[in-house]
Amino acid sequence: MFDRKHNCLVVVGAQWGDEGKGKLVDVLAESADLVVRYQGGANAGHTVVVGDRQFVLHQIPSGILHPQAICIVGNGVVLDPETFFAECDQLEAQGIAVAGRLFVSDRAHVVLPFHQLLDQASEKQQQIGTTGRGIGPAYEDKIGRRGVRVADLIRGTGARDLLVTRIERANALLAMLGATVRADLAEHLELAERLGARLRPLATDTGLLVHRAVRDGRRVLLEGAQGALLDIDHGTYPFVTSSSTTAGGAAIGAGIGPTAIDGVLGVVKAYTTRVGNGPLPTEVGGELEGRLRALGHEFGATTGRPRRCGWFDATVVRYSVRVNGLTGLAVTKLDVLDTFAEIPVGVSYQLDGDDCHEFPSDVELLERVQPVYEVLPGWECSLAGARRLADLPAQARAYLDRLQDLAGAPIRYVSVGTRRDQIIEV
Repeated sequence: MFDRKHNCLVVVGAQWGDEGKGKLVDVLAESADLVVRYQGGANAGHTVVVGDRQFVLHQIPSGILHPQAICIVGNGVVLDPETFFAECDQLEAQGIAVAGRLFVSDRAHVVLPFHQLLDQASEKQQQIGTTGRGIGPAYEDKIGRRGVRVADLIRGTGARDLLVTRIERANALLAMLGATVRADLAEHLELAERLGARLRPLATDTGLLVHRAVRDGRRVLLEGAQGALLDIDHGTYPFVTSSSTTAGGAAIGAGIGPTAIDGVLGVVKAYTTRVGNGPLPTEVGGELEGRLRALGHEFGATTGRPRRCGWFDATVVRYSVRVNGLTGLAVTKLDVLDTFAEIPVGVSYQLDGDDCHEFPSDVELLERVQPVYEVLPGWECSLAGARRLADLPAQARAYLDRLQDLAGAPIRYVSVGTRRDQIIEV
């Protein structure tokens, strides 16, 4: 099902994350040679349903469920080694072969327990809505040139001096933040030795692997985490994640040049959700939001937190098309709207009484916008059995046509359920 027009395809979230990227990557990976996770960390949760089994993948690329795919954790990821290996062990226990198919960039930075302590202490003050998994502090150390990389851990005792200075600094920061806990050096040294030994056979120059695959015409799938509106530069700052979630981050995080990428697929829900604080212009609120949340099972795969729900926001998706250079869209969870007689779609905004067709860069302005809605007729029947576009009722096809027109990018895939066979190729 890999798009035959593309040899190196990026799959990126085009809203605030949780769009169903994992499922799309899983389906596309059936004919992919390499699947590369290029940014983020254990704060991501990609849910894939295979038959009667459900897999929730946090750091391992979704392609791991296909035996022919080589899976890579790129240099742009901040790796939590302990939960990474727990995920490996769980997959092996479920009959999914991991050995020999999974590689980790030796340039990737690692998330350690002191990062998690700092994240949790900082969140109490800032209230950004982070998962507390240590992602932000790990990226902060990376940019501050004081990070610990996979290459440091696999050197064994070479990590000791690094950890001594890093933990001294972390404990000073924890004291400043008023935290009562402290990072333990002995715990970190034991962890580094144990996990470094296990990382050693997996660690390599993954950028070289990806480069060679692209050069040789093999099919490469680059898998992003979170969504474009959570991008550190282009998202709803400061209510964002700590990495480049847009397609531009794929080249950097995978270790290849941008000209190697020949397609970008943006994944959007047929409505809109986000987790945590920050603006959500088309948020529904009240009992209707609860209904949408229940129908869509909108609870975080990583945290279990209820997601905020709103109608499809075309202004958001148009912006995402622009900043990602999307060559196509995949619309997921269309079936969640099966029971609605009417479905509002946000087509633009009003800002202080004036028309606003572009996405504001200032979060304070975005908090003030009022969505302008167009109400489309619902289909009020189940889409679960549809396998071709022609199987969809006229109202559902009209809904998709309108989303495509408003977004300014063609729809390539439509999902009408959680199973692999419930994706329609347009």
